[in-house]
Amino acid sequence: MTVSLPDPRAARAFRFTGCEYNAGEARLRYAFDDGPELAERVIFPGAPTLSGARADAFTRALTLLHWIAGVSYYKAGAVPELVIERGAPDADTLALLQAVYDEGLAEFAYRNGLRLEQHWTVRPPGSSAAAPALDLQPRTLVPIGGGKDSLVAVEALRSIGALCTAAWVGDSPLIAACAARTGLPGLNVQRALAPELFIYNRMGAWNGHVPVSAINSAILVCAAILYGYDSIAFANERSASSATLEYEGRAVNHQWSKSWDFEWMFAAVVRNTVAADLAYSSLLRPYSELAVTRAFARLPQYFEVFSSCNRNFRILGPKPADRWCGQCPKCHFVFLALAPFMAKPRLLAIFGRNLLDDETQMTGFDALLEYRGHKPFECVGEAAEARAALATLSGRPEWREDALVARFRGEILPQLDAATLALAPWLPAQGAHGVPPRLRAALDFLAA
Repeated sequence: MTVSLPDPRAARAFRFTGCEYNAGEARLRYAFDDGPELAERVIFPGAPTLSGARADAFTRALTLLHWIAGVSYYKAGAVPELVIERGAPDADTLALLQAVYDEGLAEFAYRNGLRLEQHWTVRPPGSSAAAPALDLQPRTLVPIGGGKDSLVAVEALRSIGALCTAAWVGDSPLIAACAARTGLPGLNVQRALAPELFIYNRMGAWNGHVPVSAINSAILVCAAILYGYDSIAFANERSASSATLEYEGRAVNHQWSKSWDFEWMFAAVVRNTVAADLAYSSLLRPYSELAVTRAFARLPQYFEVFSSCNRNFRILGPKPADRWCGQCPKCHFVFLALAPFMAKPRLLAIFGRNLLDDETQMTGFDALLEYRGHKPFECVGEAAEARAALATLSGRPEWREDALVARFRGEILPQLDAATLALAPWLPAQGAHGVPPRLRAALDFLAA
């Protein structure tokens, strides 16, 4: 039976109509104008019953999740008015929401040729008292994504004896296998999108990239309050803060919800409005992608289970048969970034092929270098990192004759400033981070 729904693009307002929680299941509800309600479910397994200050904090965390997760539905209409009907964000929380729906959707808007003009209506206007400390237990939720970064974060925390739980959202077998390989206790939260969203998409509603890391962050804040954790340690490195491109004077960053800008805003809102003693941070923030891949190259126990290929994590569509499609920007970048730090036969065994000796891959690697274009809309490192990695390989006998390395050496390398191509400057920690004092010794794991 075909379900008929009104076109969300013809609506005037996107409404946050309410959220509820009962026995481990949260329901987040939205609507366009007076149209049918869209209800998302988030399921927390074995959730305990809370009372007192923890229960109040969970309600605040769930409200924050409700406001942030709405971005998945709002984009179907990209309407001008956003109306919060229950609860009221304070000024800092509203600023965070405005950033999530603006900066977090910048790529979506760019690729759809849209200019998002968003006006927020809050009923009533919000204010809030400072959140109390909850005496949360000194243990850490570590989000697992199936790739190298979160596994490096796990081992960094293990190196200082931190009590950790591997946490992930959704039902990916690949992520579950990575979580199991860590040997840590696991927490698998399920998220079921409103089915109407897929109908909207088939109708031709606006679609595209959403800041999913912001949504998962809010889900894990709820989990931290429910199960009693004082910290959430993501594994976003500093290159996530680099824009994918500049468009009409504006930065468009595919990884905005993994950036430092998002991290510090979100962490402050959590600390001020949910729980004063809940620390949200990225453990890898001071490090480059190359520093992270160097650390991962020392972790052979994960080589046969990890994958950074995003085609594994599609909601719809085919997935690679062997964890690596070998064609996408993530496959290209991870292969290139690992190559300087791993024996060539070991790397080829992981991928099942030599991506740098395949001329049909030239366009993909050129994009990583920002050679004649911008870097891909993907979670990949900076172009300067990719250039440094290829420059390093071009000087190594085992790599220099491979087709794309030889082309780089002959065609691209002469156009570059040799002083910018050293690998060593990419390896030390640099820049700001929000890692809480209890976990800061783990940063030394990547410096070794």
